[in-house]
Amino acid sequence: MKIEKTTDGTAAMLSLTGSLDAMTADELGAAVAALGKDVTDLVLDLQKLEYVSSAGLRQFALAQKAMEERGGSFSLVRVPAFVREVLTMTGLIGHMEVLG
Repeated sequence: MKIEKTTDGTAAMLSLTGSLDAMTADELGAAVAALGKDVTDLVLDLQKLEYVSSAGLRQFALAQKAMEERGGSFSLVRVPAFVREVLTMTGLIGHMEVLG
C-alpha cells in the first residue's frame, strides 16, 4: 500500500493506494501516529484503494477515535462502492463521516 500525506495547519489528508489489509494496516496506523498531536482533522482519500479487510476497518476506527480525542474530525472521501458496501455491512457507515 502507498500512503501520500498532505497537511495544512491542523488538517491532514492521507491518500491510500492499493490494498489495506492485515499486512499493510499497521502502515496506516503509523502514518496517523506520525501526524503528531497538532493535527486534529483527518481526511482519508480512498479513491485508489483496491481492497480493505477488517484490519483496515480497524485502522479507520482507531484514526477516528484519535481525532475525536483531539476534539477534531475524521472523514472518508472518494469512497469506492466496494468500501461503502463493507462499511454498510459492518454498520460502520453510520458511525463515520463518509463523503463521496
